[in-house]
Amino acid sequence: MSGLYLRMIFTFNNKTGSFKIGLYAAIVAFFTYTLIFGFRKSFTVCTFDGISFWGLGYKTLLVLSQMVGYLMAKFYGIKFIAELKRFDRYKIIFLLVGIAWLAWLLFALVPAPYNIVFLLINGFPLGMLWGVVFSYIEGRKSTDFIGAALAVSFIFSSGFVKSVGGWLMVHFKVSEFWIPFTTGLVFALPLLVLVFLMEQIPPPTQGDIDLRMNRSPMSAAERGAFIKNFLPGIIAIVVIYMFATIFRDIRDNFSADMWKEMGFLNKPALFSASETPITLIILVLIGSMVLIKNNFTALMISHVLILMGFVIAGLSTYLFRENHLSPMLWMILVGIGLYMVYIPFNAVYFERLIASFKYSGNVGFLIYVADSFGYIGSVGVLLSKEIFKVQLNWVSFFSNSVMVLSIAGFFITLFASRYFYKKFKTI
Repeated sequence: MSGLYLRMIFTFNNKTGSFKIGLYAAIVAFFTYTLIFGFRKSFTVCTFDGISFWGLGYKTLLVLSQMVGYLMAKFYGIKFIAELKRFDRYKIIFLLVGIAWLAWLLFALVPAPYNIVFLLINGFPLGMLWGVVFSYIEGRKSTDFIGAALAVSFIFSSGFVKSVGGWLMVHFKVSEFWIPFTTGLVFALPLLVLVFLMEQIPPPTQGDIDLRMNRSPMSAAERGAFIKNFLPGIIAIVVIYMFATIFRDIRDNFSADMWKEMGFLNKPALFSASETPITLIILVLIGSMVLIKNNFTALMISHVLILMGFVIAGLSTYLFRENHLSPMLWMILVGIGLYMVYIPFNAVYFERLIASFKYSGNVGFLIYVADSFGYIGSVGVLLSKEIFKVQLNWVSFFSNSVMVLSIAGFFITLFASRYFYKKFKTI
């Protein structure tokens, strides 16, 4: 009876305003992915000091293993997400999260280094979930705002999940090996409720379809034709996204190590304190794109935001290195900059690209193309640091990466914007 009552409350009909649907979808998508993140990143709050195998730090091996799982998922997801049907998606979510959570249990039970493989097993199913969740919200007039809310969830959740993990470790003395599974235990029941609520989001209206094109599964031939038609532009944006992914992942996976190097130890609240303002600022910036009805104008403005992101990330890092910024202010500003580059691709850029050039397809396919190469970059950079024994602490390594990639990314973004502008004028 209570289940029927909830369904009556959260089921929408044709008379429900698009604003209410958009706001509802944004809130539900935000919290759903925040909870999913709880099954992925809580282990990064742990430093695993003094543990190493085969000449590599244990935590680095864990991060690499999970990244490889994510990398495999992104390449497989190009096909899986592109061909995803729009029914029984909740079953897919529960199955993938369940596998990831089971991997954390085995990680805690199996001794190191044999438990490293379970990070790969954890990363593969979780790597599919962004595309599944995004399929609930794409192709709508309000997708920019909903997508921004969904995308900023992993900014907020990155800090929130680490804070929860740190809280369990500091106040309940949970060992570093049990932190990930225990965090999942905290998030499991709320996730069940949020997925039920996400299932109540109605499909796009005819008005949505007229403005943003129909979103449907794409065959291999359709995917190939799309890539061929926009190949130079896609190569450019994939490289940009790769840069953003590299320093986002370094910051995300090793922020605990960086805070420690900067003199902040056993302060779980730092993670939320630094990520919450970033979340709010990015949500306003990207979410306001919903006010721009012209799809091509929004696509061009996305390039401007990305350019500004590279400038903010690079300039704030330079000022920090010159001792003109405090560690907290630098972590916030560099976070704002890198997410101004990263978030548009996960919320606005591909959505408006498809709509601008009037393609019938889905955003998930393009996101997973970019993501697959993004994780190649992250894995490559991390491996290079370890294999070539680059003697830098994480703060130095991260700041050096940001400085170099920001300069390169700025000019590649200029090329991409010019390419798509000229391409659009030939239609």
